[in-house]
Amino acid sequence: MFLVLVATPELREFLARARSGAVRLIKVVIRNEQLALGGFREPAQSWDRDFDHFLLPLLDPQEPCYILYRLDSQNAQGYEWLFISWSPDQSPVRQKMLYAATRATVKKEFGGGHIKDEMFGTVEEDVCFQGYLCHVSSCCAPAPLTAAEQELQRIKTNEVKTEISIESKHQTMQGLAFPLQSAARQALQLLTQRRINYIQLRLDTEKETIELVHANLTEVGDLPRRVPTDTPRYHFFVYKHRHEGDSLESVVFIYSMPGYSCAIKERMLYSSCKSRLLDDVERDYQLEIAKKIEIDSGEELTEQFLYEEVHPKQHAFKQAFAKPRGPAGKRGHKRLIRGAGENGDES
Repeated sequence: MFLVLVATPELREFLARARSGAVRLIKVVIRNEQLALGGFREPAQSWDRDFDHFLLPLLDPQEPCYILYRLDSQNAQGYEWLFISWSPDQSPVRQKMLYAATRATVKKEFGGGHIKDEMFGTVEEDVCFQGYLCHVSSCCAPAPLTAAEQELQRIKTNEVKTEISIESKHQTMQGLAFPLQSAARQALQLLTQRRINYIQLRLDTEKETIELVHANLTEVGDLPRRVPTDTPRYHFFVYKHRHEGDSLESVVFIYSMPGYSCAIKERMLYSSCKSRLLDDVERDYQLEIAKKIEIDSGEELTEQFLYEEVHPKQHAFKQAFAKPRGPAGKRGHKRLIRGAGENGDES
């Protein structure tokens, strides 16, 4: 099972002091199931001159870590920082999953308002100074459309056409296929084996991959606060319950989309990747999904809601309307209604 890690008192105290600007770089590692200080550097020159000289020697090719690097720019809260997630390909899968699930905790401990930008890297070329410049350039400059964006553009074009051909319908329904990262694949394998009971996945729209957010132990009562209020997510949850005297473990897929607060591109990507993700999971992991649910808010995920989704009520057969029978007994003589002027009675 995955644990919710906390920072050591030493790390918390150091982070509070470091935000004042006396530190250039902070390395955070996981030791004994706690977030701990793995090293630091004080400023020597300008931030760009210190970058490679301080950062690269601290990167272990076998072990992930987090790096907080202070820039020389400031905002209303003080110095601005760069948050780097280092996860080398050679590191064990369990370590990658643990670090991926703890990233948000580190940012919260440090203070998200101080973080100007984030980077992720598996090799030194991703996170060195030149890699950072490429990252900034790709974020600021209008980059050419990726394969996924080109596909989205075709889908959007097809959706506004008044005449929809069979070929265009097939293209729209096919969806996009973003690959699952290794940590996400490992988490799905553990879910299949029932060694974990909850997985949350996100789309990395820049790398066009599906990433693991976390896989913490989750009960039904925990589900509402697991759902972000500002970004879409995919969730897989093992719903343990009783039905008609039997104990069941039903896998439920939840697609959370918090309305139109999300960007159009993000909404389209999540919607387009959903069907292909489910197809791959059901095929590759032999995972039987009992119910697929789409929600706007985590508040919808109550015990009653899940139960009724997994076991919908069977509506009773409605009998066709029957004309009521007339009164019993003799009905009397039929009356002939004549038109105006046809009445035989004399005045």
